[in-house]
Amino acid sequence: MIKRYNINEIDELGQILKNDGVVSVPTDTVFGICAKINSKIAYNKLVEIKKRPLDKSFPVMCADEEEIKNVAIVNDVAEKLIDAFMPGPITLVLPKNSLLPKYITNGKATIAVRMASSSLLKELILKVGSPIFMTSANQNGESECSNLDEIEKACPLLDGMMEGKVVYSIASTIVDCTSKEVKILREGPISLEQIKKVIDKN
Repeated sequence: MIKRYNINEIDELGQILKNDGVVSVPTDTVFGICAKINSKIAYNKLVEIKKRPLDKSFPVMCADEEEIKNVAIVNDVAEKLIDAFMPGPITLVLPKNSLLPKYITNGKATIAVRMASSSLLKELILKVGSPIFMTSANQNGESECSNLDEIEKACPLLDGMMEGKVVYSIASTIVDCTSKEVKILREGPISLEQIKKVIDKN
């Protein structure tokens, strides 16, 4: 049995993550599994739990805009989208900070970032003291888990699970902001029309 923690036990979950552990948490979109980004050991555990191919990098969830700017290069368009939609169900693909260790993006020049969607997740990230890898709670290529029992079955090597509900139950909108032409890589709760409206504002 994987230990389940309630929202009052966030200190314990933070400690697990600090000690290179991997836990599942509810986000505003789907259940996620997470690990701190500044540990190769935690990264390797996450890859093993998720059975993720090594050429795919994990999205990163930050506590606030300051943390996003520590891991990525934020251009004017990204700034507009952060102001309009974050925290919220949106992931931005940005050029990465060149000082990041290679494993964080699997050697890619870009990084996918989200901002913590609840005060609870923000608190967890601040307790860990670094942004966290955040990926959907499932085995790579399989459908997303919708409750803790499914997560336990799919990811039996987790070090803990946080109880809670997810809101949208569909994955976030992913927007590529790395070139002049902004591209939607996956449409989620935020539509292309909403994004265009924000970008086209002077």
